[in-house]
Amino acid sequence: MTTHIYTNALLNETSPYLLMHAHNPVKWYPWGREALKLAKESNKLMVISIGYAACHWCHVMEKESFSDNFAAGIMNEHFVSIKIDREERPDLDQLFMDVAHLTTGKGGWPLNIIALPDGRPVFAGTYFQKRQWLNLLNEIQQLFIQSPEKLNDLADQIKQGIERMDFVGLVKDSALFTAKRMDNIVDSWKQNLDFDWGGNKGAPKFPMPVEFKFLLTYLSKKSNADIEQYVNLSLSRIAWGGIYDHVGGGFSRYSVDEYWKVPHFEKMLYDQGQLLEVYANAFQLTQNPLFKKVIEETIEFANRELKSPEGGYYASIDADSEGEEGRFYVWNKNEVEELLGDEAELFCAFYNITEKGNWESGKNVLFQTVSLEQFVFDHGLILEDLSELLQKGKEILFAARNKRVRPGLDDKILTAWNAIMIKGLVHAYRATGNPEYLNNAIETSKFIQGKAIQEDGGLWRSLKAEKATINAFLDDYALLIDAWIDLYQVTFDEQWLVGAHELCEYASCHFFNDDNQLYYYTSILDDPLMIRKSELSDNVIPASNSVMAMNLFRLSKYFLNKEGYHTSLQMLKNLSGRIDDHGKYYANWQRLKLFFIHENYELVIAGEGKEQARDEFLMDFNPFVFVAGESEQVPIAQGKTSKQLAFYLCKNNTCKLPIRSILGLKRMMVN
Repeated sequence: MTTHIYTNALLNETSPYLLMHAHNPVKWYPWGREALKLAKESNKLMVISIGYAACHWCHVMEKESFSDNFAAGIMNEHFVSIKIDREERPDLDQLFMDVAHLTTGKGGWPLNIIALPDGRPVFAGTYFQKRQWLNLLNEIQQLFIQSPEKLNDLADQIKQGIERMDFVGLVKDSALFTAKRMDNIVDSWKQNLDFDWGGNKGAPKFPMPVEFKFLLTYLSKKSNADIEQYVNLSLSRIAWGGIYDHVGGGFSRYSVDEYWKVPHFEKMLYDQGQLLEVYANAFQLTQNPLFKKVIEETIEFANRELKSPEGGYYASIDADSEGEEGRFYVWNKNEVEELLGDEAELFCAFYNITEKGNWESGKNVLFQTVSLEQFVFDHGLILEDLSELLQKGKEILFAARNKRVRPGLDDKILTAWNAIMIKGLVHAYRATGNPEYLNNAIETSKFIQGKAIQEDGGLWRSLKAEKATINAFLDDYALLIDAWIDLYQVTFDEQWLVGAHELCEYASCHFFNDDNQLYYYTSILDDPLMIRKSELSDNVIPASNSVMAMNLFRLSKYFLNKEGYHTSLQMLKNLSGRIDDHGKYYANWQRLKLFFIHENYELVIAGEGKEQARDEFLMDFNPFVFVAGESEQVPIAQGKTSKQLAFYLCKNNTCKLPIRSILGLKRMMVN
């Protein structure tokens, strides 16, 4: 049994990231009334430090500064120190990240804030070396003693700046969304797109699922050779690159270079779920076998390494093992040669493994730069033989890798991120027809249904060790509603559509801002923060407001709810100026706009064989069709019954005569 010299108030937390700091000499507190009250009563500045378990530089600062007795002595004497897991408390992370962007123009993790005893921030920064950290603490403490009025004025300026950043008024003008305007916006994106390597220009490179989802939806209505080439190139390059784990499947967070070669090795659940959806939609459009392979291997990885026995998915896997970033994932050439023998030469050539190392100090990341077909042509090989050689080699490396010390696992289960995974699994099922993917989605939905719903119908944010904690935020509701609508479409099980509708009603009661018809990020039941913010811009994960606006639009189709439709439109109008001026940062809003520009169909499938017909129809990428099964409980489907297979194709609940075949249905949709 390990004996610890120090123990602080984080010991009773469930977050692996907070527990990582529970035995620091720093007297950490979790965010809460106790710590905030202590700061006020003792008139001490606060250190508010935010990170997450898979964050490499968070680990570095923990070792260098927060485990150091001298640094801890200064923090304990002059500050009340608070540790926050950004994944558990994204509301606090958003607020303080805005402070960082406002005061420094940049952000990142670890995010370190200095705040006055009343909680108003006066300083924001990210990673500090120990010497820098000590100098900062001493300088601010001296300023607090000698010129407190300067810090007070600065706190007021920061608060006012954040309020201005977050302000959105009610736009009363008529909406003017046109296909031509959308074409212009897409054309304006092209200057930022990398048509050689995919993704956005420059480094580091993040795969941005929200942008790809918008572009795929756009391409389903509008032919654009440049954008089609860009999307296919990007998804192929990402799948070839080191950002994709060729040995074990799944995606790392981002690439440190512009070639997708060397990843930042942490693996996040939300990347797996969102990229599953993107690759599934792209496979529906292209039938590219590479995309199907990525789907299969990513789900295999997630189920093997991120899925709990109860059916939920864990949050992330660390970048580090044995104190070194990427150690678990990289190889030296000698090691590969010993493992693969005579077949190592071709394997190393295909995955760019060299004696010198393709990364650093003899270390190699597996990545490819050409397709299988091109490599076969260049080397005079047979495709089936090369595929078999590579697959066998990866299996051998996988077995050897499993003997290494594994990176840390953040085993908390987040409602929002599990919703993302459910949606990804649903789209993987739609694209491939593999029933196991649908079973996974249902299993995880039932887990959330049983563990994350509170007695009043609201949600919990985080689950760990049978303990549900933290009242959910808007993204938990928005993303779960979104996932359950999709799950209904592939099952016709009304509990998911009704559940989505009920969650939407709950969110509207607890998060809605009547003044501007948008949603706050925090519930009226939560303790108030300095500012009650709304999440507006789409990032790696789409903004909870853009997802809610889409949810209202979709549910209005199923429940014939004009109020939901008009609220969705109003939300879009409120953001229209930002969306048009900064299109790529509002990609999910842009995607919603497509639904107001183009025709939408409601499709009710009734009669014998409706499930098989549904699955066949959904194999194609038809984002503008809202599919339902015959039912007297779902308003859109009421009265649409048949003994024989029948397709009721409707626009705004005005329906054509029933169609008897999918071929006839497709012809009707084209005409």
